[in-house]
Amino acid sequence: MRQRLGVYGGTFDPVHNGHLRVAAALLENFALDQLLFVPAFVPPHKRGQVISAPHHRYAMLALATAYEARLLISTIELEAPTRPYTIETLGRLQARYSDAQLFFVMGMDSFRDVTSWREHERLLSEYSVIIAARPGYNVQKLVEAAHLAPRLQTRVIDLCGGLQPRAEELAKPNVFITDYVAVDVSATDVRQTAGAGKSVEQMAPPPVAAYIAKYQLYQLAE
Repeated sequence: MRQRLGVYGGTFDPVHNGHLRVAAALLENFALDQLLFVPAFVPPHKRGQVISAPHHRYAMLALATAYEARLLISTIELEAPTRPYTIETLGRLQARYSDAQLFFVMGMDSFRDVTSWREHERLLSEYSVIIAARPGYNVQKLVEAAHLAPRLQTRVIDLCGGLQPRAEELAKPNVFITDYVAVDVSATDVRQTAGAGKSVEQMAPPPVAAYIAKYQLYQLAE
């Protein structure tokens, strides 16, 4: 059986408990062999915003994943000579892990806007995609929405309610909507809390919280 490799892209500014709980849930429910966190240098959809330096975001990911062997970090975007789009990153990762089946992980906000992504139809057709829904979304309404082309809508599989994908569904590229994790914490919450001079130990792993305090990150947070 081909190796199953999760690809969790994002800014991770900073990585927090929600990210890690999503990762743990996907490792279990999708029987992933490994999951790669892929911090973006500057995500195309966030250009113009102030984002922490790559070395800080990488260091916090390293601290957060140090004790889980199946959670790894890829620097493929941090080292890219240009600012790559997701479809380009996935192509490079597929070439690097030629025997693996890639499962790209995105949040519900990103899925709602995915039609604005470069080559989004190719992304949703050639790769398995896992949507991690956060609390409060009307998932069924979104599944039935017409923001995707009809042929792509047929690929959407609703796993909400803690359902696991079937073997035949995993065998080919599909779009899986999940709600395994009910932690409603965001990177914005963490930045604002740290910016107010408060501890973020309830929102991020203790080593990450200590790193944020040590280097006084987000002191000018929004």
